[in-house]
Amino acid sequence: APKMASIMEGPLSKWTNVMKGWQYRWFVLDYNAGLLSYYTSKDKMMRGSRRGCVRLRGAVIGIDDEDDSTFTITVDQKTFHFQARDADEREKWIHALEETILRHTLQLQGLDSGFVPSVQDFDKKLTEADAYLQILIEQLKLFDDKLQNCKEDEQRKKIETLKETTNSMVESIKHCIVLLQIAKDQSNVEKHADGMISTINPVDAIYQPSPLEPVISTMPSQTVLPPEPVQLCKSEQRPSSLPVGPVLATLGHHQTPTPNSTGSGHSPPSSSLTSPSHVNLSPNTVPEFSYSSSEDEFYDADEFHQSGSSPKRLIDSSGSASVLTHSSSGNSLKRPDTTESLNSSMSNGTSDADLFDSHDDRDDDAEAGSVEEHKSVIMHLLSQVRLGMDLTKVVLPTFILERRSLLEMYADFFAHPDLFVSISDQKDPKDRMVQVVKWYLSAFHAGRKGSVAKKPYNPILGEIFQCHWTLPNDTEENTELVSEGPVPWVSKNSVTFVAEQVSHHPPISAFYAECFNKKIQFNAHIWTKSKFLGMSIGVHNIGQGCVSCLDYDEHYILTFPNGYGRSILTVPWVELGGECNINCSKTGYSANIIFHTKPFYGGKKHRITAEIFSPNDKKSFCSIEGEWNGVMYAKYATGENTVFVDTKKLPIIKKKVRKLEDQNEYESRSLWKDVTFNLKIRDIDAATEAKHRLEERQRAEARERKEKEIQWETRLFHEDGECWVYDEPLLKRLGAAKH
Repeated sequence: APKMASIMEGPLSKWTNVMKGWQYRWFVLDYNAGLLSYYTSKDKMMRGSRRGCVRLRGAVIGIDDEDDSTFTITVDQKTFHFQARDADEREKWIHALEETILRHTLQLQGLDSGFVPSVQDFDKKLTEADAYLQILIEQLKLFDDKLQNCKEDEQRKKIETLKETTNSMVESIKHCIVLLQIAKDQSNVEKHADGMISTINPVDAIYQPSPLEPVISTMPSQTVLPPEPVQLCKSEQRPSSLPVGPVLATLGHHQTPTPNSTGSGHSPPSSSLTSPSHVNLSPNTVPEFSYSSSEDEFYDADEFHQSGSSPKRLIDSSGSASVLTHSSSGNSLKRPDTTESLNSSMSNGTSDADLFDSHDDRDDDAEAGSVEEHKSVIMHLLSQVRLGMDLTKVVLPTFILERRSLLEMYADFFAHPDLFVSISDQKDPKDRMVQVVKWYLSAFHAGRKGSVAKKPYNPILGEIFQCHWTLPNDTEENTELVSEGPVPWVSKNSVTFVAEQVSHHPPISAFYAECFNKKIQFNAHIWTKSKFLGMSIGVHNIGQGCVSCLDYDEHYILTFPNGYGRSILTVPWVELGGECNINCSKTGYSANIIFHTKPFYGGKKHRITAEIFSPNDKKSFCSIEGEWNGVMYAKYATGENTVFVDTKKLPIIKKKVRKLEDQNEYESRSLWKDVTFNLKIRDIDAATEAKHRLEERQRAEARERKEKEIQWETRLFHEDGECWVYDEPLLKRLGAAKH
């Protein structure tokens, strides 16, 4: 047969596995067939002996923010890793690949293939899945043999990691087999029921006890299946990264070709009609799956783990999974009867609870159903954005929002106010530095709780968020108020916080916190720059913060890590990455903190390492390692080892926010209240509408200022060189009081 026109060919390195690492291959991208094929060499290509290929329809390309030559292609439940010679080379490949993917994915939009799998199709897939299962079980036995004879710790660790992955793959395949079996039974029933097949729903069925008995009895390898297939839904980690993947993706008429199509037992199938359905364009030329001839090929399973805490469903009496769509607290926005002003209610001896709301809108978040809806919208979004594109102007769908403003998220830096204020309790500059690091490392976990990563609202220009924390041992009886402080109705012993959105383009937030009695303050500004990276979204937090201990006239300048929303197509999770520093120029102490992103093979999530240095020392006196949302351990040069921060044991102190009716209209919760309320009762359209109104008003005001040539005036912060500084910080107020 004559060779088809290929639009691009050339060398790339491809990651095979931990043993073989990166291997040089000759790649050919065929635009018409929508196929990226690879050969061991150019010569082999001429002879047509293909090593493997990646089918590009419905594929997603990902790039890594931290290096400029590698990229990934995720399709059919697998992630392939590639490395180009340099950034330009990568740019060329990505451009060509995106064109090809778009062409082949769009070609299918709106086409209903009418493909209905027959019982034979299911049987073929079941046999295939079972074969994979047997291969993996053999593999597990081999690992056990190897472990028995293995003396080296390093090697043992590697084998154990591989074994763990294989185990979760085994679970995954068992799970697929159960789903396939159920889908097969159901398609049988439906075919008989109405002579035509409706969109199959393999997920709902998992909870119906009736089809499950026959599942076991008809299984080709019953020994392997656990007695209760329902347990499979709960398996902690379930990478669906095996070639069985696309099987289920072909079930529905319209299913989104996204990595999670196999369903994980938790996600309802997508009902988006615009998304491509799996149709084979030209069965003669395009293989059904992406494949590779390497027996021990590595696929990135981790991207598709369904964490054990993925959205929970309620099982109603009929046995089918029902998504909770109604609000559990529909009346949460009723106003109390009192509309007295704050001052009069203060003098009336009302308790703290009557005045302040320490409720966090994220607390009652039943995250049901978000993942699947999320997917079809994200796919729609992906078709509009290009890799590396700045996301500042892209409007994200409403339901992946977190029901609170970014300004409020920044307040979570002080979820452990006691750690913050105790910086100024340390008598020695060395101990103060250690305490600054301790507070800093404890500052990230509280703002990112919840199993599914969501995005806070982008603050509106001029938006303000105010709150305070009462310290654990503090009784607020008869304490003086800090009337000239950022939160004037709070006592001198509390930690107060205020944030303002000081710029819209670029988006910059400034925030300030203080504790009057401890003579400590913190001032920071962060410019968030978001970038689209394919499977992830990267947010660069540009800016700095400064902790000031006023009794010692010390200023600790610090920087912030970058944030990443990973696996945005399945169950998104947040990762922090990058190198941060803390420096005190007066004492000469410094610290270096690295937030490690998870490598694509092995490795832990959320790892940090840190070193603290004495003035002029090249060698650190304290090394810290662990996870920023778990436990961190310190090793001192003296030989002492301690738990440095254990975020699981630290009590989170809830912030107190003025009740809604006492807030000004430009305060975060008041400003966003309609969006928040509608998200809460799951009225996505009304929430989107409310969000749109806010954003539109912001645009209109900006246009008006432009016409009248008026500059926007910030409320509480001003620009000072590169930084944004609070107008009336404690430092300035105490200075004025002295003179």
